[in-house]
Amino acid sequence: MNIYDIAVIPGDGIGKEVVPASLEVLNTVAEVHGGLKFNFTSYPWSCDYYLEHGKMMPDNGIQILQNYTAVFLGAVGDPQRVPDHVSLWGLLIKIRREFEQVINIRPAKYIKGIQSPLHSPNDFDLIVVRENSEGEYSEIGGRIHKGEDEVAIQGAVFTRKGTERAIRYGFKLAEQRKGRVTSATKSNGIVHSMPFWDDVFNEVRKDYPGIETSSCHIDALAAFFVTRPHTFDVIVASNLFGDILTDLGAAIMGSIGIAPAANININGKYPSMFEPVHGSAPDIVGKGIANPIGQIWTAKMMLDHLGEVEAGRKMLEVMESVIQDGIKTPDIGGTSSTTEVVQEICRRLKTL
Repeated sequence: MNIYDIAVIPGDGIGKEVVPASLEVLNTVAEVHGGLKFNFTSYPWSCDYYLEHGKMMPDNGIQILQNYTAVFLGAVGDPQRVPDHVSLWGLLIKIRREFEQVINIRPAKYIKGIQSPLHSPNDFDLIVVRENSEGEYSEIGGRIHKGEDEVAIQGAVFTRKGTERAIRYGFKLAEQRKGRVTSATKSNGIVHSMPFWDDVFNEVRKDYPGIETSSCHIDALAAFFVTRPHTFDVIVASNLFGDILTDLGAAIMGSIGIAPAANININGKYPSMFEPVHGSAPDIVGKGIANPIGQIWTAKMMLDHLGEVEAGRKMLEVMESVIQDGIKTPDIGGTSSTTEVVQEICRRLKTL
């Protein structure tokens, strides 16, 4: 029996709706699969918690979480009551940084039953490996002077260690997939960090002679995501480029509400964290129509990370079949409630 202790943080808004729904699916998977058990412990850390306690999580929150197998997060943010930089840096980014979750991965694939904005989606199935700890999102820089002489300086930080581990992670992932890696670069315009990125990419690819490789400038790559996404397998990208590409990946799928993500710790010291791409969606809270697919697909990524690949595969297959049969929430063209979608996924899992 494989037993996994999972820390659950529903967070804000629809996170409090789709997370419990996804736990129901995970428990059903465990019941059907056999030899698999989850112990879920939920924590109320959120903007509500901040308004009550003046902080997004308790001072010992990181210590509480570090002994769990994984962290399963819903959504963070309530900008009408708590500024985004407070909520994100006080919870989401704090966990990412302190748990050394240096890789972010986000898949995008064509799912029948969801209308892609692309004229010819051609069954694309890609995944972006995003460097998650440095790059363009460093805190180095500042602002000086006022008025017309005001200056803002933002420093990007690319270390060989950080760059190589992200690129190498992408190659290892490609070995399990279709065997192609594309590097997102902009070395024709960013004269220091991107040529450095290219150099590391070219060095790493020598260790993987069986993998087909290419390098593409980020502006062209964004265009190719729209015009020929089916030609891509694994894309490795810096923090900023990966962030942009993954939101575009969600868009070409047809909804950000179905997009999953994982923040991966690769040294084994701390748990990884799994979260959907969608936000807290305060406009639909309490209406019972929040799309649970992004959170459920995120749960599938958590299963993969835990080594429960077969269980994850079954979950994804059932999820796709439910969508294809028209059982889906209004944001992707359906009329079903959150509960109805989850109940049908669980029902079909039990018939396997």
